[in-house]
Amino acid sequence: MALSSTLSRLNLIPRPWLPYTVTTLRALKLKPHKPQLLRPKWAPLTLSSFSVSAQIHRPQDDNLVVLGIETSCDDTAAAVVRSSGDILSQVVSSQADLLVRYGGVAPKMAEEAHSQVIDQVVQEALNQANVSETDLSAVAVTIGPGLSLCLRVGVQKARKTAGSFNLPIIGVHHMEAHALVARLVERELQFPFMALLISGGHNLLILAQGLGQYIQLGTSIDDAIGEAYDKTAKWLGLDMRRSGGPAIEELAQEGDAESIKFSIPMKQHKDCNFSYAGLKTQVRLAIESKNINAEIPISCASSQDRRSRADIAASFQRVAVLHLEERCQRAIQWALKIEPSIKHLVVSGGVASNQYVRARLDQVVKKNSLQLVCPPPSLCTDNGVMVAWTGIEHFRMGRFDPPPPAVESEDFVYDLRPRWPLGEEYAEGRSEARSLRKARIHPSLTSIIQASLQQQH
Repeated sequence: MALSSTLSRLNLIPRPWLPYTVTTLRALKLKPHKPQLLRPKWAPLTLSSFSVSAQIHRPQDDNLVVLGIETSCDDTAAAVVRSSGDILSQVVSSQADLLVRYGGVAPKMAEEAHSQVIDQVVQEALNQANVSETDLSAVAVTIGPGLSLCLRVGVQKARKTAGSFNLPIIGVHHMEAHALVARLVERELQFPFMALLISGGHNLLILAQGLGQYIQLGTSIDDAIGEAYDKTAKWLGLDMRRSGGPAIEELAQEGDAESIKFSIPMKQHKDCNFSYAGLKTQVRLAIESKNINAEIPISCASSQDRRSRADIAASFQRVAVLHLEERCQRAIQWALKIEPSIKHLVVSGGVASNQYVRARLDQVVKKNSLQLVCPPPSLCTDNGVMVAWTGIEHFRMGRFDPPPPAVESEDFVYDLRPRWPLGEEYAEGRSEARSLRKARIHPSLTSIIQASLQQQH
């Protein structure tokens, strides 16, 4: 297989009705190596997601090598990362064609796509890193939040790999991984810091006080911003193979952002929560009023029709991001009251790849004398690097599970957490929204770790 210095493509043979692509991104620091194997002594398992013990040996050097696996939604991803921060490999299998075909993520189809490529994706990540399973220190895998059917594929693969090679396994919170990957990119980023995590399924504003210690300042009460971008792009007849965000951002450059006066969501609510369902309805009504036919792709639209679509895209984007700005401004004020030493706002998640979003939030941050930290686009979208790095951070603290059995029993129940809060709600920001209460199926990651630490004393 021919490889360029920065990019290679892995061609796998899927069933004819389930196309996909796999792209491998190689780190600039990629070097062939045989890393020294370091494994800790693990303690008896005390919790279903982490084993936490003060007595565990905690390696602090740069020789840990961790495989990260991510299958929470519609991308199958794996990466190998060293604790020094070197990204040894990164492989992502995209389901872009499925998104176009079904107009969004179809869980059963996504699960099938994950199942078809997971073995090849993981093997390619190991090959690109020039390591084998015996060179790994541990395996990290996303266990939530996400789609249960999709999460299961990654967890099964991770447990099979860890069990076969007697490796510790680390269950990773998807949203924590989006936040912590910024510490891989910006090595000077220390706790406490703020993070805005924005993607297709989540909007989350947190105060990160320490590893595994988060205060939730605001979250989505219905639709996330990424969902609003995707639906707007679909209704405007845009090319969804790149996802809605890039398509809207590109078309918006041709439009007048002031031409349609959409209402900013939740102006009357003085909290930091997000709602995009109402804005989606406003956009749909505007599209209907201009008789835009989504069946006619943008590439075939008349010049007048294209201008109308561009105006809607620009007006939508302006208001969607204004909602982010308002919530961030209030959250910064709240966070500084709790932790006056905060210096950084991390913006991560798929929507953080949007340059307009970054530029507008940078203005908010500078107004408050803070610094904006954004991972590169390849680390904002779902990826295995963020999972591996988060695994490394927790592994160093002794938070992991012992190796699973080489052969799981047929009735084994996997620990999957499709709805899993990251932190505890801030008192002033607590919402009585029904959707928020329903979402709290599992105890938050923060409460689990706090309970584990209390058991040690």
